[in-house]
Amino acid sequence: MRAPRPVVRSENGLWALERVLQRSGFRHVAGADEAGRGACAGPLVVAAVVLPEGRRGEVPGLADSKLLTEAAREQAYDQVVRRALSWSVVVVPSADVDRCGLHVMNVRAMRQAVLRLDPCPSYVLTDGFAIGGMPAPALAVWKGDRVAACVAAASVVAKVTRDRIMRELHERFPEYDFAQHKGYITPEHTAALQEHGPCPQHRFSYVNVRAAVASQPRAGQRLRLDDPVGVAS
Repeated sequence: MRAPRPVVRSENGLWALERVLQRSGFRHVAGADEAGRGACAGPLVVAAVVLPEGRRGEVPGLADSKLLTEAAREQAYDQVVRRALSWSVVVVPSADVDRCGLHVMNVRAMRQAVLRLDPCPSYVLTDGFAIGGMPAPALAVWKGDRVAACVAAASVVAKVTRDRIMRELHERFPEYDFAQHKGYITPEHTAALQEHGPCPQHRFSYVNVRAAVASQPRAGQRLRLDDPVGVAS
């Protein structure tokens, strides 16, 4: 089924696209987004959210998660999960990213997150690229987390969930300071990789992590002794 492409004026605000779709008969509009694509350690986290119609769906302070402070994201997260008609999260461990590839797992997890929503959405908005196999008409929206409220809500849920996981991983692997950089590449993270080698939560398919393995002759032995942290989706 071909998804309709409504014309929406950007000055109408973050909720304009959903309102147009709802007026067109698509009552439950889902947004899906991920966090952790660019990280070299930690999981990929995908979230999907359906916000209610009307004023209840207008979450105070909602915006693209990358534009919010950590405190503002936490506040927006609490509002989203309290107000949402439905929301879901899928956590993809770093080992699955290595085994299947980042984009493959991103698409698979986004589809799974949407399929978990109840009620089933009548329309799906995804951030950036199209996803096949959705249970409803779907539209990829460029910079969707800055254009559509439900996608912004999903970006907040995914980001806050992942940040909390990375803070937990920091307790297991404090030498990498995951609580600070959340697994992304920074000079401090690079220095820790060079000094300690990677841990089981690093993505070994990434060039910088492979380089750290090569520079640590005994890293393989160390990794076999450390048990990976399992994260339920």
